[in-house]
Amino acid sequence: MKTAAKSAATPEAQLAGFIGKFSPENQAFIRSVRKALRKRLPTAHELVYDNYNFFVIGYCTTERPSDALLSMACDHKGVAICFMWGAKLPDPHEILSGGGKQVRFLRIAKASDLAHPHAEAVIRAAIDQARAPLAKQGKGQLIIRAVSKKQRPRRKPAKA
Repeated sequence: MKTAAKSAATPEAQLAGFIGKFSPENQAFIRSVRKALRKRLPTAHELVYDNYNFFVIGYCTTERPSDALLSMACDHKGVAICFMWGAKLPDPHEILSGGGKQVRFLRIAKASDLAHPHAEAVIRAAIDQARAPLAKQGKGQLIIRAVSKKQRPRRKPAKA
């Protein structure tokens, strides 16, 4: 994977290009989830990775990926919200999936799923347990971190 090189395009323009690889329905979905997360986490930095398997936007308290509160991971199937330290989060309603030692995720069908009280409780717990606190004011930066030259298709494969 290559680290993003300096580009003449603005980060927002690069982001639009990454999202543009998806089907029109998923483009709208990704934009709506990003808007909801920006509203919920206005001071978080957005770290963008256009990787081989997934397009990812991490919402971080600092510019370090290890300080991610959560990430939205997108593929042709839709969007999941990933919690890097999800195994340590309280999940009394068992809405998180994943059985690894660290990461848990929440597959969502629409951006408004993030406002559900159970999802909001997990997001709040991730914020509360962050190693570095979110800034109280200001706006987080959009940072393009890495772009993989080779990627899986961002649209559903055509049926043969």
